[in-house]
Amino acid sequence: MDAQEKFEKFDDDFCKFDRVENKTSKRPDLHAFMLLDRLFPGDYDIVSAASHDEIWLDVDSDQIENLTEEQVLELTRCGVRYDSSTDCLGMFV
Repeated sequence: MDAQEKFEKFDDDFCKFDRVENKTSKRPDLHAFMLLDRLFPGDYDIVSAASHDEIWLDVDSDQIENLTEEQVLELTRCGVRYDSSTDCLGMFV
């Protein structure tokens, strides 16, 4: 299953942060950032680009492919989505 399919599988859970167990923050975006940092530690800002109403996250496409379904579900519930046009993770702001 590719990244697009993994994220589409959980479309109904998009932005349903109340369903996330063991929250590391009361803020969905911060929880997602901390989860991604724990999974894929980095040395730079987690936000790699921004546009009018979107941000893109500093996660390589290879790393996205390695996310488990549970991790994708948790990220989806935080409002993270897969952007197939840029092959990266993004969030609306």
